[in-house]
Formats: sequence, structure tokens, C-alpha cells
Amino acid sequence: MECPFCAGDGGEVVWRDPVLRVVLASEPGYPGFARVIWSEHVAEMSDLPQAAREHVMRAVFAVETAQRTVMSPHKVNVASLGNMVPHVHWHVIPRYRDDIHFPGSVWSAPQRELPEAVIAERSAWLPALREAIVAELERMPGWPA
Repeated sequence: MECPFCAGDGGEVVWRDPVLRVVLASEPGYPGFARVIWSEHVAEMSDLPQAAREHVMRAVFAVETAQRTVMSPHKVNVASLGNMVPHVHWHVIPRYRDDIHFPGSVWSAPQRELPEAVIAERSAWLPALREAIVAELERMPGWPA
């Protein structure tokens, strides 16, 4: 099976350095859903050297900070599963009490419908979110960590 994160970017690239990239994923109903993806095909965080692990997590925290600043979600979910795509990547997902899956995970059964107007309002924050992600990541120590 071909790895989608080796074959492609995994979303709209917002920022990249020599070892990872941050993308906005196109997940219906979830504007601002981001992924931090390690460039090299590695299955587990523990396969990375300590400095690389810290670099990944600094990027995850930078994305979360940008989402909280721009989008004011009720909660931010941070998840690394890799069951379907065994390639080191983290999902950073702004969550709202009215989103279609809340309080469950974004992969659980839908609980409600979300009006298109709400999705459009949250989508309007994406230009500011892109800028905030870049600003947070530019403050992050460079690679190598």
C-alpha cells in the first residue's frame, strides 16, 4: 500500500522546514483541521531521535496556539493514531460544541448537522489562521532542534 503522506502533501501546505510540514486538511465541516507531518516515512514517534520528537511537538503546539488565537474553539483535539496511515503525523483539530461529532471524536458517529453558514463563518478565518500558523512556527527554534 502506498503511503499518502509520502506520495503527496496531505493537504494544503502552510509551512515546511527540512523535516516536517504543516498542512490544512480538507475535512468537511472542520475548517482549520491541520496536520503536522514528518517528511520521512517513519511509523512511530519513538522511532525518531529525541530532538526530532521535540521538534514535531513544538510544531504541534504552535499550530494549536494559532488555532486558539484565531478561531477561539471550545477545545483543540491533538491526536496521533496512524492506524490507517502508519506515518508519523499529528492531527490538530479545533472543536466546537456545535460541531457535528461533539463531544465524540471527529471519527465517531455524527451527532447533529451544522448549518453551512457556521461552516462558512469559520472558513472565513482561514487566511488569518494561515498567517498565525506561520508566525508561530517562525518563532520556533529551527532544525536541527
